[in-house]
Amino acid sequence: MARWCYRHRLVVLLLWVGALFGLGFSASTAGTNYANVFSLPDTDSKSAYDLMEKAFPATSGDTDTVVWKVDEGSVKDQAVQDRIRPVLDGIAKMPGVGAVTSPYGPRGAAQISRDGTIAYAQLTFTQRANEVPKKLVEDVVDAAQGAERGGLQVELGGQAIQRVQEPPQGLSEIVGIGAAALVLFLAFGSFFAMTLPIAIAVFGVGMGLFSTQLLSHTTDIPDIAPLLASLIGLGVGIDYALFIVTRHRRGIERGLDPEEAAVTALNTSGRAVLFAGGTVCIALAGMLVTQLRFLDGVVIGTSLTVVLSVLAAATLLPALLGFLGPRVLSRRQRRRLAANGPAPEGASGLAARWSVNVEKRPRRIAALALVVMAVLAIPVLSLRLGATDQGNDDASTTTRKAYDLLAEGFGPGFNGPLQVVADGGDTATLVQGIESTPGVARVAALPPAQGVTVIQVVPTTSPQSKETDELIDTLRDKVIPQAGAQAHVGGVTAVSKDFASVTGDRLPLFIATIIGLGFLLLLVAFRSLVVPLTAALMNLIAAAASFGVLVAVFQWGWGLEALGLGKEGPINAFLPVIMLSLLFGLSMDYQVFLVSRMHEEWVHTRDNARAVRVGLAETSRVINSAALIMVCVFLAFVLSGDSGAAMAGVGLAAAVALDAFVLRTALVPAAMHLLGKSNWWLPQWLEKRLPHLAVEPKEEALTEPPAATEGPSTVVHGFVRTTEGEPLEGAAVTLLSKGGRQLDRVVSLADGSYIVSVPGPGTYLLAATASSYGSRAGHVVVAEGPLVYDVELAEGEVDAVN
Repeated sequence: MARWCYRHRLVVLLLWVGALFGLGFSASTAGTNYANVFSLPDTDSKSAYDLMEKAFPATSGDTDTVVWKVDEGSVKDQAVQDRIRPVLDGIAKMPGVGAVTSPYGPRGAAQISRDGTIAYAQLTFTQRANEVPKKLVEDVVDAAQGAERGGLQVELGGQAIQRVQEPPQGLSEIVGIGAAALVLFLAFGSFFAMTLPIAIAVFGVGMGLFSTQLLSHTTDIPDIAPLLASLIGLGVGIDYALFIVTRHRRGIERGLDPEEAAVTALNTSGRAVLFAGGTVCIALAGMLVTQLRFLDGVVIGTSLTVVLSVLAAATLLPALLGFLGPRVLSRRQRRRLAANGPAPEGASGLAARWSVNVEKRPRRIAALALVVMAVLAIPVLSLRLGATDQGNDDASTTTRKAYDLLAEGFGPGFNGPLQVVADGGDTATLVQGIESTPGVARVAALPPAQGVTVIQVVPTTSPQSKETDELIDTLRDKVIPQAGAQAHVGGVTAVSKDFASVTGDRLPLFIATIIGLGFLLLLVAFRSLVVPLTAALMNLIAAAASFGVLVAVFQWGWGLEALGLGKEGPINAFLPVIMLSLLFGLSMDYQVFLVSRMHEEWVHTRDNARAVRVGLAETSRVINSAALIMVCVFLAFVLSGDSGAAMAGVGLAAAVALDAFVLRTALVPAAMHLLGKSNWWLPQWLEKRLPHLAVEPKEEALTEPPAATEGPSTVVHGFVRTTEGEPLEGAAVTLLSKGGRQLDRVVSLADGSYIVSVPGPGTYLLAATASSYGSRAGHVVVAEGPLVYDVELAEGEVDAVN
């Protein structure tokens, strides 16, 4: 498929461009119909909602608030009324505004604070918040704030108002792509190579978002789904293309024709990308076991975007590589290739030196990494799930100011009233019981309808406080049963509490599901029990540390105001499930790319130390580059204006950084060095029953020498020396078949000489390694007689086996 896409690149490009513009036109024509479905079956708040819907059919419009405060006098003063009344009357006449409930009306006394300094009006739109035209909301805000003067403050709150104060759509994506482009340019040194991962991400995310928008008309998809789909789509799209382009560039540098390099890259790293994308989708699908309807749409949007990103990397990327040809290398690299010929296989520099250091000091490095992760995980012990509201907005926003004014004038609980819905029993006794309950500020019973009575309960504490949660439990467990009434506690605050409780209860099952699925995938891919067990443990460590960072920033408020992220509060109840899905999927990507290279080396040499050393040296640079790109993309979503997306961005940025820079680069290889050959242990009975899955096959040379054939025995002999020409004593020299079976192994003598036996003419792999001088391996072609083959080892160098 890669070869076909490479050769028919114009057709492939036109198909992708046509599909992107076609979906974009359809999505813009159809519009959006996102819906946040937080209701949960078999919960008390859902029962209250059902009764409310029966007795008081809900209006489809969104209700927002205009709040004003005077510094001196009262809001009832004629001068204040003369400024506010015309504004409210003008807003009421705007097309799209259904009604305006003023405090200056016949029943408006309750909308004025006791000290008379704060009042509010409720305005109801004819549409839901996400459907209200932005121009209408902007006109409402301009009209209301136009009434301000010295001593009179006017603010607005509500979902529709919040939408117009958010940064422009796409700002976070543009910033993330810009940061990723800078990292890619520094990594590749080529403008053309830099554009390839960006293009793949744009196509994958663009088509994913348009498809999600169209699907919002057929199923319930929350409005945060597009943001999360963009976040994960940009990350995986750029990363997957980065892995493939890096392999492609390496092939060209080693002398392959651009077409063969592209085919080889897709047949090696491309396979790993397919596997990694599948693990991300499986991790995302694990959210379905929670049976939370709100998350179903998130699974659809994010999984679809990941699938399209993988498809773009597998088909569109080879076509784009065909357009660029050798220009995927920088000019300096092309000049060096023309002057010096193909570059030798191997890894050197910082990555190789770090790999050697991990091999020398595995206990020290593993202990240090564990200490860092444990310290960062400490805050997770105080994790409290809940829901954010406009009280968590930035202090400079009008929604946050309106929230604070309402709390100041009518009490902290006014922004999150409870609704006790009764359909039987002694309602009068129930009202008296609620009034005498500690933590209740005000109680108001509305006239009954169809036998259902709604009692509005305003707590003395804010919607996000622990005391409000305890008040809900008290009403449900004590007050309502003692009154002998048939009633349920509802309202936004109660729904949020129930959502958090249900999520917390189902979280262990969810974690067990995605860890179990990840374990099975790695078990089949790497034919080992220890590798998937290590990966599962590392995922849990990364999750604990990343949630510790999240709690410290968003719940404890460390640096929150300085970063412009609003006010501290509980962690969104849906965030652990979403974050764990994305974290487990992304960390599995890095595990696959790291361990697949180690496994490839292990199959060739059966030397665990060499396999871990080579795997880390060859993959750590690209993994760290990919992680840095993801961190930039995720942190850019702090600019989205959505508190949930900001939380997810910070949490995932911390998770990816810790996973790549601490776990995969230090703790995992150190642990694998300590475990030795047991890394690759698998019971024989299980080996026979497991299906075979090739994640990343051995990269074959362009022209393959003939395989070993039957013939007379011969030898390979020579000297092992340093780069200065000094003989190396005690270097291990191993001869292996092309399939990785060890044929002979010797140790070099004092003069550096060695000799290994060869069963017959053919192609073999000769590997030489010395603990302080790194290692080197290469193919040798043995004819009828003995072959002289000298090996030179450089300190800190790690050579790859391909």
